[in-house]
Amino acid sequence: MQPLGSGDPQVLGGYRMLGRLGAGGMGRVYLARSPGGRTVAVKVVRAELAEDAEFRRRFRHEVEIARAVSGPYTAPVVDADTEGPLPWLATAYVLGPGLDDVIAQHGPLPEESVWALAGGLAEALRGIHGAGLVHRDLKPSNVLLTADGPRVIDFGIARAIDGERLTSTGVVVGSPGFMSPEQAMGRVVGPEGDVFSLGVVLAYSSSGEMPFGAGAPAALLYQVVHEEPDLSAVPAALQAPIAECLAKDPGKRPTPQQIAEGVAGRGLSVLRGGWLPGPVASTIAQHASRILDLDTAPLMAAPPSPSVPPVHARVPTPAPVPAPEPVTAPRTVAPTAPSRRRFLTIAAAAGVVTLGGAGAAVAFVQGDGHGDKPSHQPTPLWTYDGEDTDNQIVWAAGQSVILPTRDVTALSLTTGKQVWTGQGRIGGPQNGRRKAYPMFAGANTLVGTGTTGNVIALDPTSGAQQWQWPRPSPLTSIDAFVAVDTDAVYAFATANRRPVLLSIDTTRQRERWRIPVSGKTPVGGAFGTVSGRYLASTDDATNALTVRDTADGRELWSVPFASKGNTILPAIADGTVFVTDEAITAYDLATGHQKWSSPGGGSFLSAPSVRDGVVYVGDNTTGVRALSASDGRQLWTTHLAGAGNGNDLVVTDNAVYAASNTVTDGIYALNRSTGTVTWNFRPPKPAAPPTDVWQLTNATGRIIATLGGHVFALPAVSA
Repeated sequence: MQPLGSGDPQVLGGYRMLGRLGAGGMGRVYLARSPGGRTVAVKVVRAELAEDAEFRRRFRHEVEIARAVSGPYTAPVVDADTEGPLPWLATAYVLGPGLDDVIAQHGPLPEESVWALAGGLAEALRGIHGAGLVHRDLKPSNVLLTADGPRVIDFGIARAIDGERLTSTGVVVGSPGFMSPEQAMGRVVGPEGDVFSLGVVLAYSSSGEMPFGAGAPAALLYQVVHEEPDLSAVPAALQAPIAECLAKDPGKRPTPQQIAEGVAGRGLSVLRGGWLPGPVASTIAQHASRILDLDTAPLMAAPPSPSVPPVHARVPTPAPVPAPEPVTAPRTVAPTAPSRRRFLTIAAAAGVVTLGGAGAAVAFVQGDGHGDKPSHQPTPLWTYDGEDTDNQIVWAAGQSVILPTRDVTALSLTTGKQVWTGQGRIGGPQNGRRKAYPMFAGANTLVGTGTTGNVIALDPTSGAQQWQWPRPSPLTSIDAFVAVDTDAVYAFATANRRPVLLSIDTTRQRERWRIPVSGKTPVGGAFGTVSGRYLASTDDATNALTVRDTADGRELWSVPFASKGNTILPAIADGTVFVTDEAITAYDLATGHQKWSSPGGGSFLSAPSVRDGVVYVGDNTTGVRALSASDGRQLWTTHLAGAGNGNDLVVTDNAVYAASNTVTDGIYALNRSTGTVTWNFRPPKPAAPPTDVWQLTNATGRIIATLGGHVFALPAVSA
């Protein structure tokens, strides 16, 4: 999304333009709102085309046909003006990100998701073709993802199946790499051309790679016409059906009806719900919230698209063209649950990801012992200097970075500028202690105690209150939040001078259950993770890792910590809970049976981070280690200058980020597979006081590093 420029229209047909979504060969596309509040996408034709009477006639005809397109997987036309100075077409805006953006952020989709995507897109093509149209520009950026299925958009170069050709002889209009051979050669394109484009979209969605490579338009056109697709990176079960869509002969490609029936025969459908992985579903929800808040939120530039923009290119004379290098999208998977430190008095952000895969086949790599010879020092995307956070955790939630300052400060994730403060509604001094208030953030909510002791939730992007739970009179205080799931918040509290564990229903804003907790009062620190029916938590009252049933709070099993007062966030993956105290230990989530234990080796160990069958742990004597999640064997270790500080690791698909134990040694990015240092960020002068401690937080496309009152947004390592 880009802000409106000086030459962009402000209002068309009563629709107020909010920002520019993109541009193509026929014009620009804007996000707009109707007077009644409906969000639409408005495509405005270029001025030079608007002066062409023949184009006007064709545009008018295609708008009429497009109005007839209907179905659950297309965006319907809601309004148009074909006679004004600048012809335009408005379609219902789909509150979901583009398929290209999703793959760039999260990597290729799982196989089952691609099958469901194929079924939804085939149904969309059935509706388009049934209305007498050929889309002619089906590509990832023209496919939007929602919780209930994909939506095909942008009929900018569509034409009537039985109509005249849109372009002149020898000119192709479309997106190189996605267009069919007949379209690449400037020939008449029928519905079969859309099926070919569908095959390219599915190949890219399942592998992150283009089946005909990448490069200059002329090279791509030659590859499409003369070469066979490379589907080696596509899952085996998808290779044959995708290859059928990519047949050079249009008559040998399946019809959308046949594709839809084939997907239905496998029992896969977007209509069954949950067709996308959890992190993608979260991205969709955040996208919808961001669009709906555009009236007040600052416009943000859209991330780069991996797809090729439409071009007008003259067809080259066929000649041997060297095959371009294939483009590979970042292969990111679900973000790990955030780590939290044992010595904080605030609780952890909740959330759990089910991670698959056996122990990674990674060779043992010994770090160079210095950590001061990385490939480069990254340049921060933005910096912020404000009130000291007293070395406490910050969160990236919604479109904000949340700082636990006296009144709570929210910064824009995009610009680093302050967007709102707690203003006395949440957080603040408690019992005379400046930072003793409990608070935590989920993906799209910030929960804490208000000035009256009630539990309140704020929208992290806008600061608006989402809900409030009045504290009952027997309850003296909320001492520590533990975790959150889809409909409940879990917190330790003090009632009648005894510690209790609460479950608060976030839908009805009422208490679900309350159980007594043995140990001292109050609970000073507690951290937890929810996975289905299981709540795994640690606290400094019981000095134990305890797993409870989320339905009623009853204890299922508990094991003591070797070191007293140890509270750290457990990690859950593949039916196993991982925790660190003096050792790194894995327990069966259902039974509590110990699977393996590996010596700690450091005075302070970070919370474990689990990803793709590998456990990553930092410590304050060496740096970072990677262990097999299945048996605990060490895969690699890297020594860092300044060691680690025993605090958060941030683990992404490509890198592990660790904070050093000194101000000057800064932050390290390590290759996730080998442990090799990729970059080392060291703060500019003047240095912060030596008592300050680095903290790390994961955010979309960036790592948030804090040091006292200094905040740095660092670029994430790409593939």
